Amino acid sequence: MIDEQTEKPRSSFWKELPILLGVAILVAVLVRAFVLQTFFIPSPSMENTLKIDDRVLVNKLVYDFRSPHRGEVIVFKAPTEWSGNPQGEDFIKRVIGVGGDHVVCCDRTGPQERLIINGKPIDEPFIFPGNKPADQDFDVTVPKGRLWVMGDHREASGDSLEHWQQSGEDITEATIPEDQVIGRAFTIFWPVGRATWLSVPDQFDGIPNP
Repeated sequence: MIDEQTEKPRSSFWKELPILLGVAILVAVLVRAFVLQTFFIPSPSMENTLKIDDRVLVNKLVYDFRSPHRGEVIVFKAPTEWSGNPQGEDFIKRVIGVGGDHVVCCDRTGPQERLIINGKPIDEPFIFPGNKPADQDFDVTVPKGRLWVMGDHREASGDSLEHWQQSGEDITEATIPEDQVIGRAFTIFWPVGRATWLSVPDQFDGIPNP
């Protein structure tokens, strides 16, 4: 009698196991498709904020409810003109200007050059040591619904400034549409020793609206 009572739960477990595994797989697929996704960093364009082979976690849901903000690190589908890959390629950069913003290089009244966003000079302690905010002067107004993005390693980043230069100062080709943004990178989770939140730098506080 005891053997029969113990055998029944075991049999029930093995019958339910495929269902449990199927549900777990479905949940994982749905989370990856709509909520969270991991990305690895393949290039030095965001050093030292992000280093090659870092793994970041990306919130894919946040921009369903609002637009990207200045200072956020985002993953987006790069235009073919940026990647050279007609199949599409994911890029990761920092948002510097949003739709309507007036972005200028550079303010030279202080001890170091600074970008100016809507008339406010901004310090960028996150850019790669030794880099200038930009390698040439520019004066752009970001179109509505688009983003001006730059890598923190300015001298090693294929970003809005590079494509503004290469396109003959075409602001549309230099910016990315908001609907191509996959999500916000909000934490480094690997390697463990570099785990940290990717919060918006305080320097972006107080920038006036355009």
